[in-house]
Amino acid sequence: MNGPELPFFVYGTLRPGEQNHTLLLLGRTAAEEPARWTGAVLYEGPGYPYAVEPGGTSGTSGADGMDGTGGAGGTEPSADRGAVVVGELLTAAPGEYGPLLAELDELEEYIAPGHPRNRYERVTRDVLRAADGAAIRAWVYLAAPALARELRRNGTPVPGGDWRARPVG
Repeated sequence: MNGPELPFFVYGTLRPGEQNHTLLLLGRTAAEEPARWTGAVLYEGPGYPYAVEPGGTSGTSGADGMDGTGGAGGTEPSADRGAVVVGELLTAAPGEYGPLLAELDELEEYIAPGHPRNRYERVTRDVLRAADGAAIRAWVYLAAPALARELRRNGTPVPGGDWRARPVG
């Protein structure tokens, strides 16, 4: 991976206290801060959530996941769409970035930008750090295009965009 070591915005089972955080991230982060991503909707999945951007914006960006405009194919949702995803901004501990990126890609079934077998796409987005409202560029895993279309048609949104606060049962 060439380029900047961006933090990761996580919103489901990778959040602190959740099972995949314990398995993959515990002791491997330098910082974990509450954050929000505006302009996306969180949907129920089979034991984990999917983030989906409104319309047709869930997709790919450049070969490194960054297209220079901040969005997938140059389109980033505007914050006025009213949707929000609640999560945490995780910064990898020194020496952990490369291994974490590879392990998270594997967990999220991300192969390469736009790959037809991707379950998620890894893209860059600005997320808002809760402590001060600062916009922070981060990696976000969002539902791959075909899955995103299906979720928009038939999916169940997570109320308030917070996986932890969803009704269970």
